[in-house]
Amino acid sequence: MKKLFKIDVWAWFWGILALLYFFLPMYGTLDFSLRMQKGQISFLAYQTVLADPQFMESFRYSVIMGLISVSLSVILFVPTVYWIYLKLPNLRPVMEAITLLPFIIPVIVYVFGLIRTFSGPPFELTLTPFKTDILITAGYIVLSMPFMFRAIDVGMRAIDVRTLTEAAQSLGSNWFQVLFDVIFPNLRVAILSGALISFALVMGELILGDFLVRPALGPYMVLVGRDHAYEPAALAIISYALTWVCLGLIMYFSRGKNTQQLTGR
Repeated sequence: MKKLFKIDVWAWFWGILALLYFFLPMYGTLDFSLRMQKGQISFLAYQTVLADPQFMESFRYSVIMGLISVSLSVILFVPTVYWIYLKLPNLRPVMEAITLLPFIIPVIVYVFGLIRTFSGPPFELTLTPFKTDILITAGYIVLSMPFMFRAIDVGMRAIDVRTLTEAAQSLGSNWFQVLFDVIFPNLRVAILSGALISFALVMGELILGDFLVRPALGPYMVLVGRDHAYEPAALAIISYALTWVCLGLIMYFSRGKNTQQLTGR
């Protein structure tokens, strides 16, 4: 009993210490962001940020790029991972190694490689804003690859892909119907988890938007931080809130979804 009590005390100690380490800086940032008006607590910094047309433009741009990148990632990775599990299981370790590359290669090296490769013939994807948006979307997909792949991979492990495929084909389904009527519904929680994490990553990404000269939210936050004091703290809290909303949505939609359904209904 004494040993158990000692373990519980140390568990509480380290847990509280971790919470303080995480939340005290956040509280300090929040408190600082509310003191733009001397001697009183106010939301003036948040009002200033939200009233800035450049913020709205950057936020809207990042949201659109995030939605496009996440959608393309889902369309790309779900069929790929499904086919690997079904037909090429020996390639799974190779795929895992490939998806780790964004953690190994610095983003600054990656973006210089993109600019060097795609700024001249035959691609020339940096000459117009639309072409640059195509390039930056591809960059976002690569950067979110570790999170999206692993979320879908975990979802695939939780279901019997081969049995579901054979059952659907025995009922007359083609490959398209198997994928979209059976596999996708059974992976909805895994897809949502990967999508929200990838979306949060895109919203806070700095280097791609900065070096490709696009009006993303990350470069805007850095620009504001150069000339102002309280507005960057407000932007940091807004960014934290967006991330926590994404995590909260993952927890909400994942609740009670541990048992997989054959039909996806």
